Amino acid sequence: MSPTSPTTSPLSPAFAGHGHVTFLGAGPGDPGLLTLRAVEALAGADVLIAEPEVLEVVRGHARVGVSTPELTIVDETSTTAGVPVLRDATNLVMEAARGGRRVVRAVTGDPGLDGNAAAEMLACAAEGIPFEVVPGVATAVGVPAYAGVPLRDAQGTDVRFVDARTADERCWTEVGASDGTVVVSTSLDSVAAAAGELVAAGRKPDTPLTVTIAGTTTRQRTWNATLGTIAQVFKQGKVLPSPEGHRPVIAVVGERSAPAQRDQLSWFESKPLFGWRVLVPRTKEQAASLSDQLRSYGAVPHEVPTIAVEPPRTPQQMERAVKGLVTGRYEWIAFTSVNAVKAVREKFEEYGLDARAFAGIKVAAVGEQTAAALVDFGVKPDLVPSGEQSAAGLLEDWPPYDPVFDPIDRVFLPRADIATETLVAGLIELGWEVDDVTAYRTVRASPPPADTREAIKGGGFDAVLFTSSSTVRNLVGIAGKPHNVTVIACIGPATAKTAEEHGLRVDVLSPEPSVHKLAEALADFGLRRREAALEAGDPVTRPSERRPGARRRRTT
Repeated sequence: MSPTSPTTSPLSPAFAGHGHVTFLGAGPGDPGLLTLRAVEALAGADVLIAEPEVLEVVRGHARVGVSTPELTIVDETSTTAGVPVLRDATNLVMEAARGGRRVVRAVTGDPGLDGNAAAEMLACAAEGIPFEVVPGVATAVGVPAYAGVPLRDAQGTDVRFVDARTADERCWTEVGASDGTVVVSTSLDSVAAAAGELVAAGRKPDTPLTVTIAGTTTRQRTWNATLGTIAQVFKQGKVLPSPEGHRPVIAVVGERSAPAQRDQLSWFESKPLFGWRVLVPRTKEQAASLSDQLRSYGAVPHEVPTIAVEPPRTPQQMERAVKGLVTGRYEWIAFTSVNAVKAVREKFEEYGLDARAFAGIKVAAVGEQTAAALVDFGVKPDLVPSGEQSAAGLLEDWPPYDPVFDPIDRVFLPRADIATETLVAGLIELGWEVDDVTAYRTVRASPPPADTREAIKGGGFDAVLFTSSSTVRNLVGIAGKPHNVTVIACIGPATAKTAEEHGLRVDVLSPEPSVHKLAEALADFGLRRREAALEAGDPVTRPSERRPGARRRRTT
């Protein structure tokens, strides 16, 4: 049994009928940096008041229907300046708490080190409103960690944290006189000024400096320079002037940020698909584990359904088969997709049945995702391929019909209307009778939003994963042909052939017909591309950042 938190949860009866506020650190931007305690608090919130930068990070952990008052005010002044104006968060928090609501006030980073949560806490204390603090990963600590810049080492150097927006002359003098590591919170267009303050206060101009924007997210970018050269680095790299000059950055000053050391420790930005926007032409349900795998490589997956699922035109065949399950007509039922599980489950619910109807029937699943859908239904599959997760892999492990041990020789196979005959033919060869039943129809999905279509045709995506010939045909049909800078990755030769027939150049071919091997092959492609750029002394860029008209080299 896991240990419980010593803090009192907002769900506790101790606060029933009373307002309560949780000041919660949402971290620097990576949703994975939320603490377990933060997730628990979010699940119990009635009202979620979050800074715009972290609203999407925390919203997914709040319950459906939670109130989320907007902190951002859009007016003519803020729109012109490019900087959002924030409403008085204290009043919003207090108003909700006075009404007996459980309020979560989410801030970027950590409530004690980032932002001005202390003022809101004092307001709660003054009115006797109970509150708690859930620490988060502070921006000034998390961002350097993701940039590959350790703040301390075995020598135990001092670490100073400075907010350049509020630092006075005395503050600059103190950190300038120190030889410790200085972590400066500032904005992109104020970095050079902060560097100048440190040099004027005594720091050597050749002191190493790293500057990181959008830290801990897949938009992260880090520049290496020194206090004396940072302005020139930004000018030569055309980083400034920029409309994004107001965006916050973390600058680390000191020997720990030396480029030679960062080359070895930059674990995040060196991921093989770092920052790549990868188009996954599958539904969110189908793409869940694939998208998680792509994120582990640093990519930003974007799911676009190309196929919609509809009931069969004539449901009688499916109805007879489900009744046959209950009356003992089948020895086996084989599920070849998550959609097949969903179709049978819906039919069960229509008849008032549940997973107990599978008692005495052996259940097969074509792969892990299908097996997971069955487990969610309350059914543990008896057979999942030990090798390739496909119809061929299922057949390799499927036992031949044995009249001595198998009282019934029939298999129920609910599947799509366009499924191949591989499994049916293989089961018949093994001696089984097969009821091949259309459980659902697959039709072309509706077109994606206009901005997605433009990104596909205009080169806004770095790669697209095609997992079948139908995904190629349907994506081109509903959204247009991907731009020629986009890396095309296909699951197998048949899919690659279809892509080439549609005028696409295939860059990556999976060594096995598996979506996870396909993602792995794309990561290998990205890694080779990165290594080639570094070896040539070129900057590492994404495919979508290539100059228009630049020639593409095929990598096999």
